[in-house]
Amino acid sequence: MRVLIKRLSAYSTVACIFCLLTGCGPQYVPPGLVYCSEGNPESFNPQLVTSGTTVDATSQQIYNGLVDYDADSGEIVPALATDWQISNDELTYTFQLRKGVKFHHSPLFTPSRNFNSDDVLFSFNRIIDPNHPYHGVSKTGYPFFQSIGFDKQINNIEKISDYEVAFHLNNKDASFLSNLAAGFAVVLSQEYGQHLIAQSSKATLDRLPIGTGPFRFVQYVKNEYIRYHRNEEYWRTLPDAELLVFDITPKSTLRLAKLITGDCSVSALPKAGELPVVLDHEALEIDSQPGFNVAFWAFNTQKAPFDDVRVRKALAHAVDRDNILRAVYQQTAVAATGMLPPMSWAYSEHGSIIEYDPQKAKQLLEQAGISDLTVDIWAMPVARIYNPNAHKTAELIQADLANIGVKVNIVSYDWSVFNQKLSRREYDSVLIGWNADNSDPDNFFTPILSCASVASNSNRSRWCNPKFDDILAKARATTSRGERKVLYQQAEAMFARQLPMLPFAHATRLSLKHKDVKQSKLTPFTGISFTGHDSHNADQPTEVKQ
Repeated sequence: MRVLIKRLSAYSTVACIFCLLTGCGPQYVPPGLVYCSEGNPESFNPQLVTSGTTVDATSQQIYNGLVDYDADSGEIVPALATDWQISNDELTYTFQLRKGVKFHHSPLFTPSRNFNSDDVLFSFNRIIDPNHPYHGVSKTGYPFFQSIGFDKQINNIEKISDYEVAFHLNNKDASFLSNLAAGFAVVLSQEYGQHLIAQSSKATLDRLPIGTGPFRFVQYVKNEYIRYHRNEEYWRTLPDAELLVFDITPKSTLRLAKLITGDCSVSALPKAGELPVVLDHEALEIDSQPGFNVAFWAFNTQKAPFDDVRVRKALAHAVDRDNILRAVYQQTAVAATGMLPPMSWAYSEHGSIIEYDPQKAKQLLEQAGISDLTVDIWAMPVARIYNPNAHKTAELIQADLANIGVKVNIVSYDWSVFNQKLSRREYDSVLIGWNADNSDPDNFFTPILSCASVASNSNRSRWCNPKFDDILAKARATTSRGERKVLYQQAEAMFARQLPMLPFAHATRLSLKHKDVKQSKLTPFTGISFTGHDSHNADQPTEVKQ
């Protein structure tokens, strides 16, 4: 066993775990891949969360959706749906489903049939139908879908045949296919759900997952690891790795150390200051992708004095964002002029960054009648793609605000507690951000700034403006990219006038890996794939309007 571990030094964690589980005789250790991840998933069903950590651990590994995004072209491509048609009135999307796709098996469940229309209805009706047997099982709701008003968007989902299903919409929505390509829109097994109902164990559906993806879930030990085995019946090209282990390592420096020693093959979310260390090691390399994300400082606009736009603008003018970009990102991000990143087709070249002007900040606070202000800034305890070090960012803002006479308290908790307390809406402000799920501009607005997103707790500013919602609705109701671009730039202009949050950076997606590892693939969006090939190009759709 010692020889095997030495030969597979990049996969030593896999080997050790395999040994512990099977005994330490001269067993064959399959080719494996170890990913040093930054934290525990909140669930093993991404429908229930908006956490990138959970999406990384689930969406690309365990599940498939009806459609995918091609990271290179930005086009919607087939997945569990091989083809689709859109009706002339653009209110019905009819999908032809892929045949021969098998669900995972586990010690708890052995499927008796392949994927079909019943699984699509089961998966999406769970989200929109309060009478669905699994609708109330989620204690967190379905935050992504609630934030985009998915239940109001869908009139009904119709099973036409075992391999044809139609989504009937109430209103035109140009973002509909993009939302189905998001990492949250996964397909579950209806048969597994029925099996668990018979076992009086419905909560198990989201804890011990069954999907159709490239890896099947085997074991999870909180704060230690998640273990997957390759799905030998996967309908796309099989991954190279027979074993995949998520080594849960919250500290960035420890992730880097494990990468250098070979205990990890790929490592998540490096801090910018660690990149020169990687460059000193010939065996390591940096994987990067321009990111569809935005980091922001959100003000709780339903809490005084942050309900006053003058106060919000004063705090924004007090922040030296160039200093944050230098100190926190170190050339791995670009300054944000609004919510949309430069990669977005709706981005405006004419957007302007709110200038650093402490004197103007003082004047605005005086106009608002505010003195002796103390602000709590909640800072994420974990690195995220959009902000590798929220605590350091908070310290820089703390120093800036001291220059205008504003005191800052920095607040942080364990990640799970942090999210729970955010949902109670008691904070003054929070340093957080958003990773887009797809390239549609709507994804930067509706899920985090609409009135519906206030109710789903994904709108951290708690800002609700019906006129803003109207602009977004008009943008979704047309398929003309030119018209949509104009409307999204109107939305950006209204956002800038009201400033419910201060966007300050669009970060490059980064991961670290050994040069001989070819299996990992970053996308511009949330999620990482370990299939070792571009699985999104399985085939191409024929999109025909009837």
